[in-house]
Amino acid sequence: MELVRENAERLPGAIGVSLDVRDPGSTSVAVAETVERLGPVDILVLNGGGPPPATALDVTEEMARDAAELLLYGHLRLVRECLPGMRERGWGRVIAVSSTSIDQPIEVLATSGMFRSALAAYLKMLADQLATTGVTVNLLLPGRISTARVDGMDQLAAQAQDIAVEEVQFRSQRSIPAGRYGKVEEFAAAAAFLCSQSAAYVTGQRLRVDGGLVRGF
Repeated sequence: MELVRENAERLPGAIGVSLDVRDPGSTSVAVAETVERLGPVDILVLNGGGPPPATALDVTEEMARDAAELLLYGHLRLVRECLPGMRERGWGRVIAVSSTSIDQPIEVLATSGMFRSALAAYLKMLADQLATTGVTVNLLLPGRISTARVDGMDQLAAQAQDIAVEEVQFRSQRSIPAGRYGKVEEFAAAAAFLCSQSAAYVTGQRLRVDGGLVRGF
């Protein structure tokens, strides 16, 4: 939360609000505070931490329940809180930060792939129902973007294979046609486009920002 507040202080008119997507009460309080201090929510970006790495054989019922709260139910609650105002005003943007794992499974991210795929299905149906209202709904699928989460995954892979993290990164970059990890700024630019008026006719889509990583259109 301190990082959120620090970043907010550097942006004119921004505030930092505490929110645990797994807690229904936290969602309502956070949205209410945001509306009170900044006004109605026009753009909702659904994002949250990823569940612990696990293969399909490792997934337990408890792990699945935790991942569902983090990646599905929490985002559903946020949509339900913010959507009525968007529809009333006739303009809104809902964007989910998902993962290329919904297009091309990632072996060690089984629970992530399971529930991000479920959220994608829900949002696609929601986009269809909202298409005439001025509210668009889209997904952004990051590939290997230079973030703390990707750094952590590389560290875990290095430990599991007993090799240097630099070797893991080298191999990973070789698997990406662009030959490198993406920049946060590049991913943010794609999000900004989907939030803009220029993207008013783009809805129900998933946009991959992955340097060509996924081997399909």
